[in-house]
Amino acid sequence: MKKERRAVQRRISVLAFFMLVAVGFIVCRYAWLQLVQGSSLSERMKAQVGQDYAIQSPRGAILDRNGRELAVSTMTKSLYIDPSHVDNPQEVAANLAPLIGQTEQDILDDIAVGGGFVWVKRRMEQSEYEAVRQLIKEKNYISCLNFRDEAKRYYPNDVLAANVLGFVGTDDKGLDGVEQALDALLKGEIKETYLTTDRQARPILDSIFSNRRRYMGDSCKTVELTIDSAIQFIVEQELDRAIAENNPKAITCVVMNPKTGEVLAMASRPSYNPNKFWDYNAEVWKNRAVSFIYEPGSTFKSVVAGAALQEKVVSPNQVFVDPGYVMVSGRRIQNWNGESFGTVTFTDVVKQSLNTGFAQVGLRLGAERLMSYARNFGFGEPTGIDLPGEESGILFKPEDMRDSDMATSAIGQSIAVTPLQLVTAVSAIANDGVLLKPHIVKSIRNADGSVYEERGKTEVRRVIDSATDKTLMGLLEQVVSSGGGAKAQVKGYRIAGKTGTAQKIREDGSGYMDGRYIASFCGFAPVEDPQLTVLVMIDDPSAGNFYGGQIAAPVAGRIFAQLFRYLHIEPSSDPFAGMEPAEEKKPRHRPAKPFTGVVPDGKVVVPDFTGKSLREAAGLAADKGLSFQSEGSGYAVGQSIELNTLVDKGTTITVYFEPG
Repeated sequence: MKKERRAVQRRISVLAFFMLVAVGFIVCRYAWLQLVQGSSLSERMKAQVGQDYAIQSPRGAILDRNGRELAVSTMTKSLYIDPSHVDNPQEVAANLAPLIGQTEQDILDDIAVGGGFVWVKRRMEQSEYEAVRQLIKEKNYISCLNFRDEAKRYYPNDVLAANVLGFVGTDDKGLDGVEQALDALLKGEIKETYLTTDRQARPILDSIFSNRRRYMGDSCKTVELTIDSAIQFIVEQELDRAIAENNPKAITCVVMNPKTGEVLAMASRPSYNPNKFWDYNAEVWKNRAVSFIYEPGSTFKSVVAGAALQEKVVSPNQVFVDPGYVMVSGRRIQNWNGESFGTVTFTDVVKQSLNTGFAQVGLRLGAERLMSYARNFGFGEPTGIDLPGEESGILFKPEDMRDSDMATSAIGQSIAVTPLQLVTAVSAIANDGVLLKPHIVKSIRNADGSVYEERGKTEVRRVIDSATDKTLMGLLEQVVSSGGGAKAQVKGYRIAGKTGTAQKIREDGSGYMDGRYIASFCGFAPVEDPQLTVLVMIDDPSAGNFYGGQIAAPVAGRIFAQLFRYLHIEPSSDPFAGMEPAEEKKPRHRPAKPFTGVVPDGKVVVPDFTGKSLREAAGLAADKGLSFQSEGSGYAVGQSIELNTLVDKGTTITVYFEPG
């Protein structure tokens, strides 16, 4: 029994020894794997049972003021290849090329790059993705071909507001327009994550993966613009019509709410489709409303008139003698038609856009005041709108100005402005003399819908007094009602504005180009309660006519007419606005016996103006020593003082005109 007991104990001891050795070996092996090889084994396991994923949140949307989508992003699949795991490049290229619209050589070139990651095609169409996905499954290309999620930008309205919106390049980067200006806020975010997958690279925890794919970053904000897509469409439609009628090099239009500074529409032609921006010349991408400078011509006279009235160097009824041209510092400045209008009032100077009168006004204001008012109205510096590439324009330094510079600046030459600066300045006139900062972004919202920032009306400064502004508005209204801007009229509405025709400067700045002009009109309406300011600028029309009153004013008039209907703006409070005055209210000359006596010194006999043109009537009044005023356009049909009446020299006579 003792022998047997000792034998059993010996066997147990041997077994315990071997078990202890085995446990020691296991512990040592475990320690070796965990402490020595732990990191490398972990990485190997990770590569075998899972993948790194970059989950991207889509770029924020851009909406118009009514919530209509102007730019949106959707998640698409982008295909990449791992060249280090391609066993048969020729086979992969041959199978893949026809599915994604590339050549076999393109794919072979991608494989030849080497490494572990090369893009093959980014932002694939859904049909392409499905075809490649099926190929990977059938040919077991899972080790060398795979997809990543990327956002793709769409512009559902194609060309509409393209120059405002801009476009997005690779890596979700805004490259022009609002897309570029607000890229940091719009841009989506990329979140790196690791997912456990099966042998077919399918996520094991699919529900969690789905939630992660819907990740919304903090940067991908939604931007709401002040643009109204309906107004934008109306404007662009009229620009297309103007292109067909006048065949210009380019045309630009800006519509603004003068009481808030909101840009309701901003359009240029030629334009492009941002969905295929690469198909167009880079020059077409430019937003001419902010990045094009030009001599404003007579549209700038509205600012000069405001300055002159504010400084009391002129009054509406002040008399000017128009000889047809003036010489200033050896430079000849003449009227748009090269003719004399005789004795006229400042109202007529504005209404007929007489360069001779404004040259005199510029000299009376002087360099310091002229440039000071120009800068107060917002010229010579960027407006600060949320658009890239904004130009400052060009103004003189007062100390560098000669008399000829004052005279030419007063008629809108020798200086340069942007269309946005001009429409902002005219909006200040429509806004009781208060300049507002223009803005095109209405609000910005976070990805969860909460408000990040609201942008509204921002007053810059008062540029002229309210009383002065009302007088100026009256003068500008006459430009449209009976002056050079008559073709901008809309029956039943009171519209104020100013036309402009400026000769184009040579690109090298060495002078003006013969027969090359920029025609423009800038005005606001309704005068009694301005709600719209419209600028139309036509660059280098080639259809024969180049005057702003002939080709730009009609475009503005058509835009005004459609916007009045769209915005439900009631006709003007004056029930006779847009109607010809009643026939009996116009004084007509009555035949009188010829004056046969001796005309005393200081007296003059009133002549007969019937049938004469405006120029002829003004000249006749000047010859007789009478102060001349006009109402209407065309040919004289009546006069305020009967012919053959003996009156004092300098007496004011009003002559009434009607179209012939």
